[in-house]
Amino acid sequence: MRHLLKSGTLTIIAVMLGISMAYNAVGQPVIEKKKTIKQANQALNHAMVHVKGGCYEMGDTFGDGSTDERPAHTVCVKDFDIGKYEVTRRQWRAIMKNNPSFFSRCGDDCPVEGVSWYDAQEFIRKLNKKTGRNYRLPTEAEWEYAARRGGKEERWSGTSDEQELGEYAWYDANSGNSPHPVGQKKPNGLGIYDMSGNVWEWVQDIYKYAANTADSMSNREKTGSVSRGGGWKAKPTDARASNRFYAHPGHRYNNQGFRLARTR
Repeated sequence: MRHLLKSGTLTIIAVMLGISMAYNAVGQPVIEKKKTIKQANQALNHAMVHVKGGCYEMGDTFGDGSTDERPAHTVCVKDFDIGKYEVTRRQWRAIMKNNPSFFSRCGDDCPVEGVSWYDAQEFIRKLNKKTGRNYRLPTEAEWEYAARRGGKEERWSGTSDEQELGEYAWYDANSGNSPHPVGQKKPNGLGIYDMSGNVWEWVQDIYKYAANTADSMSNREKTGSVSRGGGWKAKPTDARASNRFYAHPGHRYNNQGFRLARTR
């Protein structure tokens, strides 16, 4: 599905959030208020991509990355699920009852932005309570593994050719200085959308300068939380799959969002 969000996808998202949809005479969705936990869980399953675990070389494998991406090193991840799309404003509002996003003109199917790492954790806590499942943020290793099509040597999520980047990502050259609805670009080789560009994505990890060393400072307030993927104003080098960014977990940016993960 290259172009989001036909009525069927809207229905999946609505069910995912524990609500049901009917349609009026002109085919527009009408929200009703009842859906079961079972239906919500089934729809969440459809919105996730299963990623088979394995070992890969995490970090700068092209020789053009920052020093905190080096040296590339072997990391192994277990099977996990990850969201096809970044969490949207529609999804956020259904759980949190507010819209923190800076870009008011971008619609409900745009990724939620303006959320801190702590905000994302609170959303996940409430979502898990609602669905009875154990959703979470992906780890940094899982995120890069999924972005790189199961650890393949790819510079961006979906391609290593900068001439093709615009087919997969919203970034500084084509975004018009704003985020866009999720799923409008090509997915990567695993069927996951927008892992390069659109909004930066919080991951679970505390930042450590060398990604392959033990965490010498476990205080998230001091070392920061990791963010991946680049955003709508990212330059190509910032949207690379191995690029790492960190920020205080309480900060909120207009190009910062997240996607869900789940352990199998």
